[in-house]
Amino acid sequence: MPLIRVENLKKEFRVHKTSGGMMNSVKGLFFSRGEVVNAVDDISFGIEKGEFVGYLGPNGAGKSTSIKMLTGILVPTSGDIVVGGITPYRDRKLNSKNIGVVFGQRTQLWWDLPPIDSYKLLGKIYRRPSKEIQLKIEFLTELLELQEFIKSPVRKLSLGQKMRCELAAALLHSPEILYLDEPTIGLDVVAKDSIRAFLTRLNETEKTTIILTTHDMGDVEKLCKRVIVIDSGKIIHDSSIERLRNRFGNHRVLEVEYDEFSEFSLPENVTTVKNIGNRFFYQFDSDKIKAPELIKRILEHNSISDLSLVDVDIEEVIRKIYHEKRTV
Repeated sequence: MPLIRVENLKKEFRVHKTSGGMMNSVKGLFFSRGEVVNAVDDISFGIEKGEFVGYLGPNGAGKSTSIKMLTGILVPTSGDIVVGGITPYRDRKLNSKNIGVVFGQRTQLWWDLPPIDSYKLLGKIYRRPSKEIQLKIEFLTELLELQEFIKSPVRKLSLGQKMRCELAAALLHSPEILYLDEPTIGLDVVAKDSIRAFLTRLNETEKTTIILTTHDMGDVEKLCKRVIVIDSGKIIHDSSIERLRNRFGNHRVLEVEYDEFSEFSLPENVTTVKNIGNRFFYQFDSDKIKAPELIKRILEHNSISDLSLVDVDIEEVIRKIYHEKRTV
């Protein structure tokens, strides 16, 4: 039995519409017109204990609505949700004991208090023994390197420091499941690497199940082993990162820097993605043409100073999936 089971889940919202103008606005108070919008439209999936899953989609795709139903904030229109043996919206208190949530734009820390005081308050809210909370604070302080600022008011912390403190707050009660919404938004490279390293360790050593929603494909590539893609309320892809890449064939990119470039005809199934001066990026399907064959063709016409071979950016693959879905 999966730790999280979602079957035929739907969430409808009624959106009221009024025409422009003062009179129409007044009429709308008494005779409003509305239409039903399917924010989540009959989705099903299961997530096993210890999985690290990216839950992706464009703005308005249904990601946040799905997460709100999984956490018990919203009640589904129809369908079933079971999280750790609990129906979230029917038993919100019990469900909240088993989950941690970090939303990049919201906080559970008190703005004028230092994080350590917020943690003690949260320990009382979760009704955990003071000694247990103190040991967990010490453990997370060392793991997330909070020592230098755990006693400073939250309002004085940098964005990266604040996010590390938010993660500690979400994990104080040792939840089985962690929901993350844009946890690295706005962070610099060093702060992102620190958060990613911590989440990887948490998933691998503690076997914490993590569901990540993000627009940062760097997070997805470095953290997630599985990706669920949702668009217009429907799941359009659910597989491992490797299978996601292979959905459009074994596409790769050859980056070539020429000593001096002169025009030549590319082989079939090879396209120029972009060029910056004498640096060119060629995309090709390795099932149809091998990298050595392409390199040989290039060297027949130009001398090069550098080259590198990389997989297609995961962001490009996701973009193609959206395009494929919307042109069907």
